[in-house]
Amino acid sequence: MKPVVLIVDDEKHTREGLRHSLEESFDVYIASDAAGALSVLEHEEVDVMLTDLRLGADDGMKLIDTVLAHAKPPICIMMTAYGAINTAVEAMKRGAYDFVMKPLNIDELEILINRALRSRKTEAEVVQLKQVVEKQFGLENIIGSSACMEEVFDTIRQVAPSRATVLIQGESGTGKELVAAAIHQLSNRNKTRFIAIHCAALSPQLLESELFGHERGAFTGATEKRIGRFEQANGGTLFLDEIGEIDANTQVKILRALDPGEFERVGGNTTVKVDVRLVCATNKDLAQLVADGKFRDDLFYRLNVVRINMPPLRERREDIPLLVEAFLRKFAEANGKPVRPLSSEAMECVLRHNWKGNVRELRTAIEHGVVMAQKDQINVRDLPQAVRDSIDEIDGAMIGNNPVGSRSNPLNLHDTETRLIMRALEDTDGNRTEAAKKLGISRRTLHRRLHELNIT
Repeated sequence: MKPVVLIVDDEKHTREGLRHSLEESFDVYIASDAAGALSVLEHEEVDVMLTDLRLGADDGMKLIDTVLAHAKPPICIMMTAYGAINTAVEAMKRGAYDFVMKPLNIDELEILINRALRSRKTEAEVVQLKQVVEKQFGLENIIGSSACMEEVFDTIRQVAPSRATVLIQGESGTGKELVAAAIHQLSNRNKTRFIAIHCAALSPQLLESELFGHERGAFTGATEKRIGRFEQANGGTLFLDEIGEIDANTQVKILRALDPGEFERVGGNTTVKVDVRLVCATNKDLAQLVADGKFRDDLFYRLNVVRINMPPLRERREDIPLLVEAFLRKFAEANGKPVRPLSSEAMECVLRHNWKGNVRELRTAIEHGVVMAQKDQINVRDLPQAVRDSIDEIDGAMIGNNPVGSRSNPLNLHDTETRLIMRALEDTDGNRTEAAKKLGISRRTLHRRLHELNIT
């Protein structure tokens, strides 16, 4: 499709001449005044508006101001006579892309319009790329609307712009690395590197070298100098997963790397200075490790400036349907399959399962179901055996603090949500704001779910 250009000029021969000259390359609309221009913009998606400064009784500058206030404004180019250059420059200060002098050179005008269109396309691509990055690393990748997850989101937003170290505690599979990445992405360090390392995967000597680097000949096999993760993350964020697994010597070095922000590489004596924001995670109780003499108390207090506790999935079962939906779409697309919903029986299994592996285990179970499903729905038999067994192991399930299922009252997504919402409305005497708080969702989300579930 050709780009759409709107020409606004009160002189008929000018606007007609421009339309004739440009219509081979563009879809061209014309208007003689501001009202006509706004009428075109109301009904058509215009890429570029070319307007004269003087439009009879109207003012081209005011027209540009009005148009640029639209949600999706076109690129605005001012046409002006020689004596009004200062006014045209003012139009650019207020958001116009450029101006052209009358009499117009059509070839130069086409070049200007195409350059403006390329610039707009580049801006759109940058915005799209940013959205992709934010979706991959920002809060959008952490799914949940429960009260406990809203508390996690609030803490992330509050702590991200600061320089504070953050300690994320939670069972394996709860999404601790996603939280660390979101903190980095929402911080003013997001244009620098986010470096992650799993401390439990390396021996003490290898971990020290991995974190701080080493000099050539520092130990057997050190045939060349190596830059460690602290140096690689300089100016950015370093995420240390399973911080509770590191040995005492490495703990001392980490403490010094934080205060005063310097260290030596293994086998070296040159001081390296760094500015690193440290985010750590553990599935252990660090306070208990300190009490047991297995973790330095000074490092614990230095790391524990802000703590984020990631709830296990069994304590936020109301988020399971949201996670299921997201994983269904993700793995259907990845495997080239249609998005098949879970049957009510399969959803009952998923809601009843204990999820010892948390969100990671749920993710795997839904991927299994997408791959194995052969019909229009994902049925119980399409789920992993461990999940299928859950329906016989547990006689009921809890969502929040509310019992929502039993053998005599089987679970399904629609009925579960309806019962929870009705219970919350009853408990709050119909106060939707209070009901939304009780459910751990926003008032807007509650209104949407009431409409979708046909609850009046």
